[in-house]
Amino acid sequence: MNKDKKPDHVVYNYETESYDAALKPYSTSVGAPKITIDDNTAWKNRVTNKVNHKIKTKYDELKEAYAKMIEEFEYNNLILNAEFSFEPIIGQTYHLYINKKGIHFLSLIAPEQCNFNFVGSFFLNADQTWEKTTA
Repeated sequence: MNKDKKPDHVVYNYETESYDAALKPYSTSVGAPKITIDDNTAWKNRVTNKVNHKIKTKYDELKEAYAKMIEEFEYNNLILNAEFSFEPIIGQTYHLYINKKGIHFLSLIAPEQCNFNFVGSFFLNADQTWEKTTA
């Protein structure tokens, strides 16, 4: 054996020319406990399932909110393009009908009081948007 070469079980740093076994972040003696890597597959699977569930739930909520917003937009667009000869009052309910020519018109007359082709009843909110109240 070369006199500069140390045995395998001796921890010697040739760069600093010192014995630095106590400075290592791992065990260095032959009698030290075995280094084992923990199996964290089960933890990863649990976390993955939780995260996927959370993201899917959030996606479903956003999808539902988007569908509601589109429906609100379509109703508002339909009413704003309908014919009416009065200025709607905030907080009042109005009724949307289709005439014989297929044109939408807004009226104060309730569906029970007339024979028009009824589309739905709508409430004018404070923010000037229309909210459907009945089918």
